[in-house]
Amino acid sequence: MRFVLFIAISFGLVGVATLGFSRATATPATGAGVEEVDQGLQGPGLARHPLFIKIHGRDSRGNPLVTSTTPHGYNPAQIGAYLGLTGDGSGQTIAIVDAYDDPNIIPDLNTFSSTFGLPLVCGTTGANASSCVNFTKATPQGTTSTNSGWALEISLDVEWAHAVAPKANILLVEAASNSFSNLMGAIDYAASHGAAVISNSYGAGEFSGEATYDSHCVLSSAVCTFSTGDSGNPGGYPAYNPYVVAVGGTTLNLTSSGAVTGESAWSGSGGGVSQYETRPSYQTSVNSYARRGIPDVSYDADPNTGFPVYDSVTYQGQSGWFQVGGTSAGAPQWAAIIAVADQLRVASSQPRLTGASFAANTVIYTLQGTSVLADITSGSNGSCGAVCTAGAGYDFVTGLGSPRMGIDSALTGSVSSSPTATATPSGSSTATATSSATATSTPVGRTATATNTPLATPTSCPPGQHKRGVC
Repeated sequence: MRFVLFIAISFGLVGVATLGFSRATATPATGAGVEEVDQGLQGPGLARHPLFIKIHGRDSRGNPLVTSTTPHGYNPAQIGAYLGLTGDGSGQTIAIVDAYDDPNIIPDLNTFSSTFGLPLVCGTTGANASSCVNFTKATPQGTTSTNSGWALEISLDVEWAHAVAPKANILLVEAASNSFSNLMGAIDYAASHGAAVISNSYGAGEFSGEATYDSHCVLSSAVCTFSTGDSGNPGGYPAYNPYVVAVGGTTLNLTSSGAVTGESAWSGSGGGVSQYETRPSYQTSVNSYARRGIPDVSYDADPNTGFPVYDSVTYQGQSGWFQVGGTSAGAPQWAAIIAVADQLRVASSQPRLTGASFAANTVIYTLQGTSVLADITSGSNGSCGAVCTAGAGYDFVTGLGSPRMGIDSALTGSVSSSPTATATPSGSSTATATSSATATSTPVGRTATATNTPLATPTSCPPGQHKRGVC
């Protein structure tokens, strides 16, 4: 399954084959002017990141021009006006989990921030000590190589989490590779180092035994967000983990001042009904199937609108400003929304939103039908009938809908301390690493560990869901 990090990179769905993951049989209708970001090494047990890039033209040899000298796409001021958040994330830490190394992330984050008037990284030239952002880069599994596609994903995730919650601390945890073992270990590290929200923009097709990984996000002090993928129905894992907030995609139309003029389901939005994960209690009233449905919520993912990302790591021989999209863009921005909500919750003596006991999703689902979650009623992500079609109320294409002004305040609603759960994590999440973490900003000094369960081939598809190279 490929996850959306639309520089226009898609979170394509992949199934498990004897020699590796198969490509999805169809790509989202994003137009001729976008392309999926290179995914690098692929095979059993390896994750993809959903990312697409906007193509701005062709050179004399017909090669795509994927960068520009100035930023294109929705800018932080537009998104800030659109969301209308009352907080800025102060006192909260957003962890970004990605694979491989981005050696230039600090200067690139500063370029992005200086362009849009956001706080610079503390301790760097020009940063104001009273209003800078605390940024930590940790490599708990040891230093690793650079992959240009994943570096672009890192830039998107870090820069846009910062854009939405500019005063939140950022903890970037770089896994040694895109294996599930290493990525889950990176989540464990983030959870044990103060993260309030852990953003993840990667995944793969569902597999038997996936629930053994669920416990990595059963967290009593944090919650995981996951992008659902960029190849439409049926979406993929870990977004199907019932303890995470799964983020699908829309095509959002905004004016230059951030006013909404329209929104529909994006055709690449990962969504559907799980083959393996039991329906959680918070979906009882919205999902008639016995299995978990995704997404929970949505966010703009169309690379044709897209978001500007600055990345100086060369991709296809180019660097600079990329216009990206995919559900990869939604996971870090929903993480930032939750961080702002946590800021407000702490100020009112409430606990943070967490994954344990489905606490975060229980609160989110109480907002169905309110003005802070816009119900998306048009568009589709496949050809499987009702399961692939957006409609009134919860649907398997856009979930409960997209955020609107007041979402952060609404998320300060009370959380039941122990809501009834109909899904239980399987397995354990122990981790080990042979080297301690390194940091390029504030040092983070513990170690992280992970174990891996071999992926198995799915044997059946959920009822009513289109088979798409996964079953």
